[in-house]
Amino acid sequence: MRWANLTSAPHDAGAPARGGETAPAAAPLPLALPGAVVRTFDTPGFAGMTFYEVRAKSMLNRVPGTSRVPFEWTINPYRGCGHACSYCLAGDTEILLADGGSRPLAELTPGDKIYGTRSTDNHRRLVVTEVLAHWSTVKPAYRLLLDGGGELTASGDHRFLTERGWKHVTGPTIGDGPPRPYLTTSDRLLAIDDDVAAGVALDRRVARRVRSIEPLGADRTLYDITTGTGDFIANGVVSHNCFARNTHTYLDLDAGRDFDSKVVVKVNAAEVVRRELAAPRWRRAHLAMGTNVDCYQRAEGRYRLMPGILAALRDFANPFSILTKGTLILRDLALLRQAAEVTRVGVAFSVGFVDEAMWRSVESGTPSPARRLDAVRTLTEAGFDVSVLMAPILPGLTDTDESIEATVAAIAAAGAASVTPLPLHLRPGAREWYAAWLAREHPALLPRYRELYGRGSYLPKDYQRELVARVRLAARRYGLDRTDPARARQPADGAGPAPVDTEQLTLL
Repeated sequence: MRWANLTSAPHDAGAPARGGETAPAAAPLPLALPGAVVRTFDTPGFAGMTFYEVRAKSMLNRVPGTSRVPFEWTINPYRGCGHACSYCLAGDTEILLADGGSRPLAELTPGDKIYGTRSTDNHRRLVVTEVLAHWSTVKPAYRLLLDGGGELTASGDHRFLTERGWKHVTGPTIGDGPPRPYLTTSDRLLAIDDDVAAGVALDRRVARRVRSIEPLGADRTLYDITTGTGDFIANGVVSHNCFARNTHTYLDLDAGRDFDSKVVVKVNAAEVVRRELAAPRWRRAHLAMGTNVDCYQRAEGRYRLMPGILAALRDFANPFSILTKGTLILRDLALLRQAAEVTRVGVAFSVGFVDEAMWRSVESGTPSPARRLDAVRTLTEAGFDVSVLMAPILPGLTDTDESIEATVAAIAAAGAASVTPLPLHLRPGAREWYAAWLAREHPALLPRYRELYGRGSYLPKDYQRELVARVRLAARRYGLDRTDPARARQPADGAGPAPVDTEQLTLL
C-alpha cells in the first residue's frame, strides 16, 4: 500500500457522532502519518485503541496486476482492524517462572523463561515457554476475587481459562461489540497445584471459583506479554495473552498489537469517493469493499463512513460488492436497497465454519457464526441474493466431512443464494500469526502444515480441488449448487456489468 495519498485531517474533521468522549493520545505519530489527528475513546469497547484520522487524496484503489484476485478496484475506508481483543493484567501479578519461582508481570522482559500450557492427550499440561514481547497500557480495571483468597486485577477484555473454555472478564458494553463469553460467579478458573513441572497435567479438582468481579472505577496501568504458547500462569491460574501478526508495517507500526489497536480512519472517504466517481475518466468499474480489512468493523459504528460511501455509489449507479463478518451492515440496509434499484449490489458474508469452540479460539473478536448467518437471513428476506464465502477452511481442523456438512447445512438454512469454499492461504503476516496460534493450540498439526505450505502462501492445487469438490457435493445436497460468490441483487432494468468474484485476502 502506498501512503503518499494520505494527508492529515483538520482537527474538526471526521469527529465521531457522539461527542465528549475523545481524548488526545500521547503516543508519537507513526513516521508514515505525519500530522494525523489522533483520538482515543473512553468507552470500554475501544479501550487501548488509538485512531489516526487522515484525509485521503484518493479512495478508488487499483489492485496491482500481479495480485491473484479477480477484481481490479477496491475501496478501503480503514487500515487496521479492531475485530481482535486486547488483554492486560496489573503489574504486580505474579507470573510462574520456568525455575519454579515467580516474578511480577511488570518486571518481565523478552527472553524470560516461564510456564505456559499446551493441550495434549485430552489434558492441558504445563510447558516451558518464552516471553516474546512485553508492553503496558492504561485501561479501566476490574478486581476478581477467588475462593481461597486469590485476587487478580485485569482489564475487561482479559481472558482466563475456565472449566468451560476461555472467558473474558466482562461482556462488551452495549453497542460496542458482539456478544462474547464472560466470567460469572459460577465459573471456576483452571489453576496449578503444588506439583509444578513440565508435562504435569492441570487438575480440575483444584480449579478456583470466582467469588466476585467488581469494577475499580478508575484506569490503571496494566501489562501484557506475548509468549510462545499464547498463555501463562498468573497468580496461579491460566491466563491468555495477546499475540502478534506481521502486517501494518507500512505505517511504521508493529505487526501485532498495533494492527488491532491502531486504526487509520480516512475521515473524508465519502467525499473523495463521490468526487472520483464523478470524474469523466471513471468508467463505473465494479468496486470491492471489505477485501482487505472489514469495512464494518466496530469503529464503523462510531465513524459512520459507509453510509456516505454507499450513498455516493447509489447516486452514480456504480456497481459494488461488500464482503464482511460484521453484522453492523444491517444498519445500512435501506441504503443497500436503494442502491440495488439502480445498479448491481453484491453482498457476501464470510463463514468458514460453525463450530463455536473453534470460533472462540481463532475468531473471538468477530460476531459469532450464528449471528452472521442471522444477518444473511435478514438480507435475504430484504431481497438480496447473499453469497457466503466458506472461508477460511482450516486444514486438519475444519476440512472434515462433518464440519463441511454442518457448515453448508447452516448456510443453506439461513437462505444464502450460494456458497463458495476458500481454503486457508497464509500471506506474510497472517502466516506468522496463524503459525503461533497453531503451535499453541494444535501443535501436532505443525508437520502437516509445513508439508502443505512449505515456504509458500497457498495450498497444493490437488488439495484445493479435492476440498472444493467435497464442499460442492454438500452444496448440491442442500440446493446451493450456484457457486458465484458475488451474486447481486439486480437493478430493475437488468443493466450493469457482471459481478466479480471475491477471494479471501486476509486470514481473519
